[in-house]
Amino acid sequence: MKASGHAGSPFTDADVIIKARLERAEMQMLDKLVEGLGHLGVVTTTNKALGEVMIQSTQQCWPDLKKAIENMPFKIEFI
Repeated sequence: MKASGHAGSPFTDADVIIKARLERAEMQMLDKLVEGLGHLGVVTTTNKALGEVMIQSTQQCWPDLKKAIENMPFKIEFI
């Protein structure tokens, strides 16, 4: 997990960026399911050939989003 921001800023822990890997065929489903969750996060493909994505969320939303992703109908590896 990587938090961005400046020390002392109220936004220090605003962003969480998680890298993950899954089957290429499941990438679009992950994107659509996370999009359907609305405010919890955004998925960006970083390497389609390897099935790698970046999931951006907030410190507050990440626990809920992680739980939702782990219960999705495919296997995902957080890297």
